[in-house]
Amino acid sequence: MNTGLWIRFVWAVGVIGFGLAMYVLTSYLVLRRARVKNVSASLFASGKPAVLYFTTPTCAPCKTIQRPAIQRLHECMGDQLQIVEIDATARPEVADEWGVLSVPTTFIIDAKGLPRHVNHGVATADKLWRQIRSLD
Repeated sequence: MNTGLWIRFVWAVGVIGFGLAMYVLTSYLVLRRARVKNVSASLFASGKPAVLYFTTPTCAPCKTIQRPAIQRLHECMGDQLQIVEIDATARPEVADEWGVLSVPTTFIIDAKGLPRHVNHGVATADKLWRQIRSLD
């Protein structure tokens, strides 16, 4: 094989690995920040898990993909799950407290009010369901 091809392959794998590592690190830091600030108490009642969903009126993926996924999840779980939707343009201080940099962003909150998962970008109903089930 061509040496140049191998060098490009190694660089591509390195860039992909670095991107994944930065995504995991960012998610960890956002969750840590939300836990340390303990901002969840004012948005929803403790005692049952919640999905905290940040959106904006102009976010097309929020309307066409994320909101239907959350609705499907709510239909399956009913009153066992709280859904809290925050318009990040109307309440930028809340988005800032949670470390939201883009929409859609969803947080999975456990029954004690602690953020356990964060999804930057669209999260499918199946992914949200798995994250909620992992809280048990």
